[in-house]
Amino acid sequence: MAVPHFSIDLAGQVAVVTGASSGLGERFARVLAACGAAVAVAARRKDKLERLVAEIESEGGTAMPFAFDMRDTAAMPGLVERISASLGPVSILVNNAGITDGRRALNMTPDLIEAVLETNLRGPYVLACEVARKLIASGLPGRIVNVGSIGAFTCSKPGQSLYSVSKAGIVRMTEVLAVEWAAHHINVNAIAPGTFHSEMTAKMIAKIGDTSATTPRKRFCGPEMLDSTLLFLVSPSSEAVTGTIIKVDDGQTGR
Repeated sequence: MAVPHFSIDLAGQVAVVTGASSGLGERFARVLAACGAAVAVAARRKDKLERLVAEIESEGGTAMPFAFDMRDTAAMPGLVERISASLGPVSILVNNAGITDGRRALNMTPDLIEAVLETNLRGPYVLACEVARKLIASGLPGRIVNVGSIGAFTCSKPGQSLYSVSKAGIVRMTEVLAVEWAAHHINVNAIAPGTFHSEMTAKMIAKIGDTSATTPRKRFCGPEMLDSTLLFLVSPSSEAVTGTIIKVDDGQTGR
């Protein structure tokens, strides 16, 4: 037996990354393409997706843009079909798309509540089911990585209530779907990041100021610090890992 039993070679794999137009999703797409996967990048802002695809291709990777809104669950079967027709059967899904509420619970409108829950929870659930349905029908294994948040486990600041609820739902969704699809060799796991630099974080800093000095290490981490966790969960190295939530918060909530 070769030692170590470890690989991040994704050649021949087709990955879908939602929320890929910026932040963590953009980074995830670049990393997967660099490791050999053909990557379908999905988000609402097609212009940003096209620039990302051009950059990935200039570096020798394979990617295609798919303009898509996570709230449009009726379009998800067609999305998966289009990706499969263009790149091949989807074997990796990174459910990354999400929005924050940014308001205290009593100040949230019904429309905002609906938008957060549909984008952060209902959409990822339906898309995961659609990908799994195709994999099971084809008898193929797969990897699903849901991007949650440390907010699923702690809510230390006002204005994060519904976001935290939606991410707690992602945690439980990960655990139950892992059980349901284990016999089909579809691994379902989640990453729960703390505060990382992203477009969303930049908006937060603009609104309330830079709070990184209040963290134990006096910093917010860069998206590249999630590379190893992502690659572990989508690669053959995590063959026996399913239903697991990996917290990556730089000690921010360990006080």
